[in-house]
Amino acid sequence: MVTRKTKTVKTKEAASSVAKQPEHIGLVANDGYLAPYEDAIRGRHDHAVWKINQLTHGGKNTLEGFASGYDYYGLHKLSRGWVFREWAPNATAIYLVGDFNNWQESEKYKAKRIEGTGNWELKISEKGIKHGDLYKMHVYWDGGHGERIPAWAQRVVQDDATKIFSAQVWNPEPYVWKKKKFKPNKNPLLIYECHIGMAQDAEKVGTYTEFKDNVLPRVIADGYNCIQIMAIQEHPYYGSFGYHVSSFFAASSRFGTPEELKALIDEAHRNGIAVIMDIVHSHAVKNEVEGLGNLAGDPNQYFYPGDKHEHPAWDSLCFDYGKDEVIHFLLSNCKYWLKEFHFDGFRFDGVTSMLYYSHGLGEAFCNYADYFNGHEDDNAICYLTLANKLIHEVNPDAITIAEEVSGMPGLAAKFEDGGYGFDYRMAMNIPDYWIKTIKERSDEDWKPSSIFWEVKNRRPDEKTISYCESHDQALVGDKTIIFRLIDADMYWHFKKGDENETVHRGIALHKMIRLVTAAAINGGYLNFMGNEFGHPEWIDFPREGNGWSYKYARRQWNLVDNHELCYHYLGDFDREMLKVIKSVRNFQNTPVQEIWHNDGDQVLAFMRGDLVFVFNFSPSRSFTDYGFLVPTGSYDVVLNTDAKAFGGNGFADDTMTHVTNYDPLYVKDHKEWLKLYIPARSAVVLKKN
Repeated sequence: MVTRKTKTVKTKEAASSVAKQPEHIGLVANDGYLAPYEDAIRGRHDHAVWKINQLTHGGKNTLEGFASGYDYYGLHKLSRGWVFREWAPNATAIYLVGDFNNWQESEKYKAKRIEGTGNWELKISEKGIKHGDLYKMHVYWDGGHGERIPAWAQRVVQDDATKIFSAQVWNPEPYVWKKKKFKPNKNPLLIYECHIGMAQDAEKVGTYTEFKDNVLPRVIADGYNCIQIMAIQEHPYYGSFGYHVSSFFAASSRFGTPEELKALIDEAHRNGIAVIMDIVHSHAVKNEVEGLGNLAGDPNQYFYPGDKHEHPAWDSLCFDYGKDEVIHFLLSNCKYWLKEFHFDGFRFDGVTSMLYYSHGLGEAFCNYADYFNGHEDDNAICYLTLANKLIHEVNPDAITIAEEVSGMPGLAAKFEDGGYGFDYRMAMNIPDYWIKTIKERSDEDWKPSSIFWEVKNRRPDEKTISYCESHDQALVGDKTIIFRLIDADMYWHFKKGDENETVHRGIALHKMIRLVTAAAINGGYLNFMGNEFGHPEWIDFPREGNGWSYKYARRQWNLVDNHELCYHYLGDFDREMLKVIKSVRNFQNTPVQEIWHNDGDQVLAFMRGDLVFVFNFSPSRSFTDYGFLVPTGSYDVVLNTDAKAFGGNGFADDTMTHVTNYDPLYVKDHKEWLKLYIPARSAVVLKKN
């Protein structure tokens, strides 16, 4: 080792050699197994630094300044008149047609190409258009023409009768925010994932206002501090769950007006609830009239050419992240939702699809080499890194979450460490584990060691959002956890007093699965709307196969409100579980300390802060005076899955204080024996006094 005192370096050449030895980049310093791939990690980092430098003109501008395309493109009201602009380099002519000119082309509404660019501009008089007018573009190119919705349109509506989409002139009185500043509570982040349209009990498409008035109060009462809203960006097909986006800057008009969405977000903020949206930048719908598929005769204007043009599994188009204009479009989209609607961040959908040319299809990802073998899309990786930089430049308190299944290292690591800068990544291994366990293992084979490993299996330098089941499991063709556990008996034996053994088992395990998952978080916890109370019906959007029915595209809140049924047991438990987790300051940062596991007994115990979590997964064996070594003191029960209030048997006396028993062998460790009665298939949480 060279120190300041020992002048080992004799020559300039040697000194230069020593000086050039780089320290490991943070990602590698935190995980030595990544050392063989440090050059690739540095290469991706340097690519992002180079691109930022290019887009900001060497730092003379900022990413936030660059990502302002929505202020330039699209239709805007000026102090006098209006201006419309569109990027369409392949176009030969563009006309605006709409209610204002009887949908007929005219020179008055013909745009002009801005010389030397691919941009088109049209200036319109004060009275040339008005608020509420419907309009589209007529675009011409060599060899063809077509009717199009502008790519940067901020308001798009669908005609109820014809089902045709049009852009709409939108210039209402500006929304006045009641809560102008808001800082999300991330300690921990407790997410309620929801879909506005199917959030109502009625068989119809719900609205932003109905969600604000009817559902948001439930989220507040349940103790969640964040809502994650799906299907905000306009999409032609309602049943796509919002993942086939056509108009990226338009809040879906199915649910109401932009101002009504703002009012929902405002009300959430007033009640301490952060609001993030599912943002879809991984692909776009193929539609040409409504979407970007062939805006001006060039199908590759926004999308990769050749073999990379289409997503083979999603029947959609893949953005060309190597084009500055596409990066400008997508980064501007991120900023737009943050600034215009006060969203607190994003859950990026389909990140795995973006990272790899294969979209992750058919790949196993068994070792680190699989993340650095040349099949990664460096342009997409660069874009994601820039998106995270921009979002946190606009709002340092913003929340970004990556939905990513391959396990790419560094996704939620700091940019400075060679990471991509997401705040969190979805712990997608956990719901997969629970599905596999419920489907393939008998209750006697559930192993606490395996469960404990899975719920806390993550990289130490990346925060995760843990969840038991995804919204995909609620769709037709799959099953939620409660339905896998109980199945058809939910329809016949979920009334109090009429429960059978299958129902008792399902209720017990539903609570235990949620508790062990939430108790082991290192970032946040997520629940999909209705799953907290075991919603019995799958999600099936209106389609030809079901007679365009809304029967299953809703949430039946009447079930959890009816205290003659068992659903409220699960909902009440979920609320109390979150209350316990929030009772520990920065719960997600407290060490998860294993106390005990015994796969033979199917017992697991661990501690976080002053809370002790004890699980007995055995379906048939209860234990009396089961002992655990814990810090000396007294402990009170704060939550018990077996309590009668949560549909349990109430076998234990939760009113008593448990005092540890002295053992001279552990005096130096300041530990004593905590002895408990733990009934079969139950869990208990105790708090040290």
